[in-house]
Amino acid sequence: MRRHAITALLSSLALSLTACGGGGSKEAPPKTESSAPTTSSTTEGAKTADLPNLVGKGLQSAQDAAQAAGFYVLASHDSLGRGRNQVLDRDWKVCFQTPGPARRATDTKIDLGVVKLDETCPEKDQKEPTEAAGKMPDFRGKSVKVARDALDPSTSITVTDASGQDRNVLVESNWKVCSQKPAAGAELTGQPVTLTAVKFEESCP
Repeated sequence: MRRHAITALLSSLALSLTACGGGGSKEAPPKTESSAPTTSSTTEGAKTADLPNLVGKGLQSAQDAAQAAGFYVLASHDSLGRGRNQVLDRDWKVCFQTPGPARRATDTKIDLGVVKLDETCPEKDQKEPTEAAGKMPDFRGKSVKVARDALDPSTSITVTDASGQDRNVLVESNWKVCSQKPAAGAELTGQPVTLTAVKFEESCP
């Protein structure tokens, strides 16, 4: 009877080992890392195109040609240095182009120097002076509008007709500075500024 008990015990142990996965059970394959595809972020280079020669075209035609070539960052300024706004593009013609025609990035800013159709292009592009930084610029020959724009907005400015006719200076881009006080190069400390001017087609006295 003791022998039968031992045999039963051994059979019970064998069944327990089989249930627990021992013996002939297959091992699970080892886990591997995910093989998801990796993406590399690459910065797309700026697009380039051939910027055409725009000098000699009407301003509207020049802008259309630039945009047709893929250039949309466009600006224009008065090449006579008078600070006039290009209200109607078809009334202006291109005298200068910065930068010039070449293969360029299409996000390049294209600045066109222009004059009115009935005016002659100057030999040199007369860009507007930058804002006065503590020193009085030389405004002689520049428009009253350019002078006002270059000075601090808080500056008190008096403009009088240099011809002695006591005319009102209404459209300041049509008037050129003949004299100024303080003189060019003087320190600007908030003092009032006085300008005398005549119309551009007139001579300073």
